[in-house]
Amino acid sequence: MEVAFGPVPSRRLGRSLGINNIPPKICTYSCVYCQLGRTFRMQVDRDAFYDPEEIIRAVEARLSELRRKDEPVDYLTFVPDGEPTLDLNLGQEIELLKQLSIPVAVITNSSLIFREAVREELSQADWVSLKVDAASEPVWRRINRPHKELDLAEIKQGLLEFARTFRGTLASETMLIQGLNEDTAELEKTAKLLAELEPAIAYIAIPMRPPAEAWVKPADEGAVARAYALFSERLPRVELLIGYEGNAFSTIGDAVQDLLSITAVHPMRKQAVQELLARDRAAWEVVRRLLAEGKLVELTYRGERFYLRKLSGRSAG
Repeated sequence: MEVAFGPVPSRRLGRSLGINNIPPKICTYSCVYCQLGRTFRMQVDRDAFYDPEEIIRAVEARLSELRRKDEPVDYLTFVPDGEPTLDLNLGQEIELLKQLSIPVAVITNSSLIFREAVREELSQADWVSLKVDAASEPVWRRINRPHKELDLAEIKQGLLEFARTFRGTLASETMLIQGLNEDTAELEKTAKLLAELEPAIAYIAIPMRPPAEAWVKPADEGAVARAYALFSERLPRVELLIGYEGNAFSTIGDAVQDLLSITAVHPMRKQAVQELLARDRAAWEVVRRLLAEGKLVELTYRGERFYLRKLSGRSAG
């Protein structure tokens, strides 16, 4: 697996150099909308998956390549194949990465934030995004499908404690799924919880890439508008994550390596793949070969073709 990938165009963080600190696909949740497919190893016990020095070396090597090409990086972002806070070395890794003088971001599903050690480690980051898809137990279980040992009340308390003490930029993200968490009553509960957290920015998202479960459908425009209105009544800044992030993927000149490293965590639309191949001066035959070798998977979602790396145990959903 590629430990450092990109940078990829992020709708939240500009040009984000991704850090994949969790092997595929180890997570505390098995969200119905996950772009990486169903979770095939659920756990809540933290583990040391990689040597922190290995992660730093991978990031430094990638940054060195990008500097030679005069390509900027806005954030170093923990956005792995699973839940980043499962990494027992997360705090040490953040501390080491901050020596590179680039802001560090962590995108977490918030499931382990009830643990003091996790809150302390996250507090070292410059930017943290907390997932809050639902505020009621039944909806939370249906959409996030949490590990059996997790308790929503504990998570809520952890969210509040972290928000009170975090000195960086706090963001929240709520994914709206048709028929699950888009009704007014649930949205009001979620907005109330977010108002207590007081994030600098609250994002409302819909699935933009193929989800783990084929039946998952994004909330329609009416539901998104309703959510925006309800959130805006309680929060100072609300933004939608419903637009395409663009095709400005970075390349290192090796089409196979570029495709496999990016699509391991960030599925790409066909147009983005075509533009990447053009920059690498490669033909579509590269994609056909990777598909034939079982290293790449092609999916169709909402009329668009997507390509993602085939990972051992991944469900195409």
